[in-house]
Order: sequence, then C-alpha cells, then structure tokens
Amino acid sequence: MSEHRTTAAADTEDGGGDVAAAVAAAAPRRPWWHWRRLTHGRLRPALAAALAGALLGGTAVAWQAQAGPFAEERACWGAFDEDDVADLFHGKRDIEASDVPVTTSRTGSEGPSGLCRLTSPRGARVTARLHRLDVRFGGAGDTWADEYLSARMTPLGGGLLGMVSDTRAWLAVPEGCVGRPREDEGPLVVDMETGWTVYDDEVDTDERARLARAVVTLVNDYMTDQGCTRTLADPADGLGAPARFTDEKRDAICGVEGLRTHDGQDADHYRRPLVTAGDAPVRTCDRDVLFGHPSLRLMTVADPRLAVLYKDLSYDGGQRRIRADGDTRRHSRGHGFLRDDMALYQAECQTGDVTFLIRADDGERAADIRALMPRYVAAEADRVGCGPLRIRLPR
Repeated sequence: MSEHRTTAAADTEDGGGDVAAAVAAAAPRRPWWHWRRLTHGRLRPALAAALAGALLGGTAVAWQAQAGPFAEERACWGAFDEDDVADLFHGKRDIEASDVPVTTSRTGSEGPSGLCRLTSPRGARVTARLHRLDVRFGGAGDTWADEYLSARMTPLGGGLLGMVSDTRAWLAVPEGCVGRPREDEGPLVVDMETGWTVYDDEVDTDERARLARAVVTLVNDYMTDQGCTRTLADPADGLGAPARFTDEKRDAICGVEGLRTHDGQDADHYRRPLVTAGDAPVRTCDRDVLFGHPSLRLMTVADPRLAVLYKDLSYDGGQRRIRADGDTRRHSRGHGFLRDDMALYQAECQTGDVTFLIRADDGERAADIRALMPRYVAAEADRVGCGPLRIRLPR
C-alpha cells in the first residue's frame, strides 16, 4: 500500500489530508481507527474549520510569473520564501499559497491559531497549522494523536518536543519563548501534513528531512514574531533511522519481555509490530496493521507536556477504575479505567505525569487488553523511571 510521500515533495496527486478541503466536503466521515469514542460533539471544531476554509478560499496568492515579483510575497505567515516552498515541492515554483493569519481569540482561552496551505497545480498539497493541542479531545478533534504520535514518527531530537515522518511533522513551541501553559492546557504546536498517513515502514528519509526543516522554519519565524531571541537548529541531519517492522515472540509482544496476549497465540509473521524508534517523547507500538490502521496500539506518553492530553480522560470509566498497589483513600499513584476496547492509566511520576494506553479498533480484543495492561504498565514504568508500578484491574 503506497503513501502520498510528502505529497508536496513527491509532487504527485494527493487525495486528502487537507483541513480546508475536508471541511468543504461537509462533515468528513471519521476513519474507523481514529479515537472515535473519546468525544462526541464536533460542532465547534467543524465551524472553526469551515471558517478557515472560507478564508483560505479568499486569500490565495498564486506565485507565478504573471502574479508579479515574488520578492513581495512570502508564504505561511511570512515564514517561507520562494526557495523554502520550492524545497517542499521538488524545485517546482508555480505553487499557490493560502493563509489564515495567526490570531488569538478575543478571550485568549484557546491560544493563537493559524492555517496555511500550499498547493501545486499537479495536485500536491502541504497544510500547516499553528494551534494549541486540545486536552478535551485527546489532541485535536481526537485524531491528532492517532496520526502525529504513530509509530512511523521519528523524534526530532536535540531537546525538541516534536516528531516527523515523510508525511507528518509536528513541533511544540519552546516554553521558554512563549511561556509555560496552564496546568490544564496542551502545548502550542506547529504541525504539517501532506496527505493520507499509512503504516508501512518504507519511510522516505529525504522527504522526512524536508518536513523537519520546514516545521522548524515555521516555529523559528513564530518565535521571532513573539520577540524571542532563540533560534532552533535544523534537525534534518541528526534524525535517527525510521521504525521498521520487526518479528515478534509470543512472550515479548511489542518487544516487551514477558508481555503475552491472553492465549499467547497472537504473535506471528502477519502481525509484526511497528515500534517508535529512538528516544522519543512517546513510544508507540502499532500491531497487526491492515489497510493503513493498527488493530491494536500500545502507547506510553512519557513527556508530561503531551500526557496532559489524557489527564481528563483518565478520570473516565465509571465503576471500572484501575487502581495501583499501595493506593490509599487519601493518595493514589494515578487514575485510569478499563473498557473492552481500551485501557488507560495515567501515573504521577517523578518527572511528571506519564500515560500508559492500550487501544483496539473494536471491542473484540477485550481479553488481550486485560492480559496485556498490567504487565505493560509495570515494564514501561520501569523503562521510563516511574517504577515500580503495579496496577489492579477491575473485575
């Protein structure tokens, strides 16, 4: 199954992934893997995106010879010059740019936001956004974590909170520049996408490097506009190797020693996992990938700036609460719940909150989730320096 490689970079026809185009087609049908049960209402995000689509349609600037001197035009909130855009589109310069300027809501409650779209006449597109991750929906409209924290993503490294593949990139604006968000707020990020995301392990490293450079350029420009003196270095040359599908032992699901499904029969050649490579703020294992989506995901969010996305959700679950050994009425190590399609536990650790999550695409993996969760939490807690942590599942 092929992917639109930085569709901008590959300059081939791109069938989706564009925020404004999706809204223009009315309310898009949510893919069956996306975190569809984390939220229900979509009215406010849909209205905001529809407005962005209308604005984009009215602010397009065609960068071609007949459009006038290019020196007077810059794209994506003024961050990209002609060479920057050409780098994304394999040297092509007949690219149309559309911006929704970066603004802050009147109350400032949702932070600054902006939207940018670059479109090639041959069909390739790149969409960039500046926005604060929405803690109410586990990211942005409950799909952000699915796409931007997938196992295909490689950490940017260099102390940056961000990740990149050949179709996705995201980078949090350093807190030292714009200030630390409130305890209940997600980080301010710039993200970029170039089309549909899939889960094969053939990542085009050249396209990945282009997106890494571009997302850092956008963040640096925003920081300059905010009066910050720091400049982030180009991370492209220091990116680690992409994740690769690996063989799996029955007693080492996702490479975690001692981790087994309920019957121990789930590990075979056709269910090889893809596990995040490198020292990342999140470790994701996507298993049994079919038609571009994993049937089972195991994820540890070790950076508290991202774990905040699941803080409110960790209190969900009604009576099916997960407890930890040593909890008392006055103090508990964390909060979590068990469902047939999902188990989540967020622990208070020395470095801040850490989220442990196992998610299936339906309710048919309930026995596996129950078998995997306690040992997964224990092993991952030890790995990230949050152990010892032993949890008890509800009956």
